[in-house]
Amino acid sequence: MAGASRILLVEDDPTLGPALMQRLRLEGFEARLVASGAAALAVVDNEPPYAVLSDIRLPDMDGEALWRRIVEAIGPVPTWFMTAHGDIAQAVRLVKSGARDYLTKPVDIDALMRALASLRPLEPRVLGRLGISPAAQTLAKLVEKAARADLPVLLTGETGSGKEVAARAIHDASPRAKRPFVALNCAAIPAELAESVLFGHEKGAFTGALTRRRGVVEEAQDGTLFLDEVAELAPPLQAKLLRLVEARTYRPVGASGDHTFRARIVCATHADLRARAETGAFRADLLYRLDVIAISIPPLRERADDIVDLALGFATTARASAPPSFAPEALEALRAHDWPGNVRELRNRVERAIAMADGPAIGVDDLFPEMRLDFAARRGETELIGGPDTLDAAAQAAIRERVRAALAKTGGNRTEAAKLLGVSRTTVWKYSKV
Repeated sequence: MAGASRILLVEDDPTLGPALMQRLRLEGFEARLVASGAAALAVVDNEPPYAVLSDIRLPDMDGEALWRRIVEAIGPVPTWFMTAHGDIAQAVRLVKSGARDYLTKPVDIDALMRALASLRPLEPRVLGRLGISPAAQTLAKLVEKAARADLPVLLTGETGSGKEVAARAIHDASPRAKRPFVALNCAAIPAELAESVLFGHEKGAFTGALTRRRGVVEEAQDGTLFLDEVAELAPPLQAKLLRLVEARTYRPVGASGDHTFRARIVCATHADLRARAETGAFRADLLYRLDVIAISIPPLRERADDIVDLALGFATTARASAPPSFAPEALEALRAHDWPGNVRELRNRVERAIAMADGPAIGVDDLFPEMRLDFAARRGETELIGGPDTLDAAAQAAIRERVRAALAKTGGNRTEAAKLLGVSRTTVWKYSKV
């Protein structure tokens, strides 16, 4: 358990420090005890811990100074601060800044051990879900770091690139994995209902509110709240979301008091939030609060090694009892396509092909019926105006020659040939096959 169980304990009390050390080791943790902030930072520089447990008052610095120095040195790590009653206000500020939690003295050691035991490295199943390509593996490392930091995350990327998959991976790899994961597409809710959907409402709050309704903020409990397309929130709701993130409180529609927000928030967008903030369309202060950990999801065209595995996975999900096979040329066509709709387009094409295919194996025409129609139309035009020796046929032959010449020049690399010709990889693939 070495790497994933290394706990740095910072405590100058000669009784509490050794007692906590003994319990940590009995629980199977690899723990290191130091008595000052300077000693803690020396350990952090040489052996980065997986978690930190620290007194908020140390001989040479306070908890806030230590937290800032740790984050500067190795980034945010799960950190608990032990505090006396008089220091609770400072402890609350630390939690809002990204510390995991604070513990009042005398410390409930059993509760602390349960919290520490929930820490774990990213599981192989999560890694596999994100893909096997180099870009996906880089993404997996970022997801692992984000999972254990317990800070707001902003996922960016093209529509359909898999932002919700990444959000679920962050949740599943975090200590909150057994708690709810609640997702909401902000672009899909009517403006007049958005506040109620987010924060809930009390009975009688407005016409038609016959019962109390929980919002997604409450449904998330102490799990993860995922807000997709967050850029589409109207300005009044942006202000309420800012309060949710900053103060960790919210008020349902028609309620007389505030509720506490305990979940972690992960947001996603395909929009350029910084550009929107510059024009005033998105609150700059909200952007800064959401953009604590930023992760860009690569488009599918940059993850070519994942395309076939994803297609096979979607086929198995769609027909688990007897997953269909793919013809070799169909797999080749999948790799050649540009995927402007990303993973969502891939899934839709596979599911449609399974539903519409005539034979036992999925073919190119099943995945790309528009390609078959295109060729059929061109054949019809050729026949209509007099056979193969027409201008259209000559144009098609010229295109094929240009494609083949580009492939020869690039050593058969379709991506480079497509760039050279200014067309898509699918076009290169199509004209190299006829």
